[in-house]
Amino acid sequence: MAQPTGRDRILEATYACVARYGLAKTTVEDAAREAGLSRATVYRYFPGGKDQLIAEVIAWEAQRFFVRLADAVSGADSFARLVEDALVFAHQAVAKHEVLQKILVTEPDRLLPQLTLEGARLKQLITAFLRGRLPADQLRPGVSEEEAADYVARMVLSYINGSGRWDLTDRNQVRELVRAEITAPLFADVPGDTVRRD
Repeated sequence: MAQPTGRDRILEATYACVARYGLAKTTVEDAAREAGLSRATVYRYFPGGKDQLIAEVIAWEAQRFFVRLADAVSGADSFARLVEDALVFAHQAVAKHEVLQKILVTEPDRLLPQLTLEGARLKQLITAFLRGRLPADQLRPGVSEEEAADYVARMVLSYINGSGRWDLTDRNQVRELVRAEITAPLFADVPGDTVRRD
């Protein structure tokens, strides 16, 4: 297994410090000590200091989340199932993410602006991931693949943030949610078994 780069070591160390101390109390010195590096090394990678370090550790964790999400849906045998799997995985991952849950309770004012920014980046990643997996030949007339991918990405992120009347731990409810509110507006016939692979 490859050794993490200096930058990755710092991000991992900062994440550990945020888990331990929270966002407000984590310092550049804490991250340097945890990584076993000097403050000067941390500043070489993150010249913006603590603000840049915190923003980038949140972006780093969001990217890791997306990688796990993509892996969780890789076995889906239909587009609808891919979206179902994404919703179930993401809901569970967010609910079980101890650091995120702790900070949402203790420091929401510091975290929420960063999550908004990362949400926009995640939407771009999810949209790009969905392009090529949508059964484009089944889209309603006038709906482009790009529009459909963007719509599904926005819907998935909105349901992760708040499931409303749907219980995302109940696979039957998730299936109905996907059919009624995500795929039905996009497809002439709700696709049951079509997933295009790259």
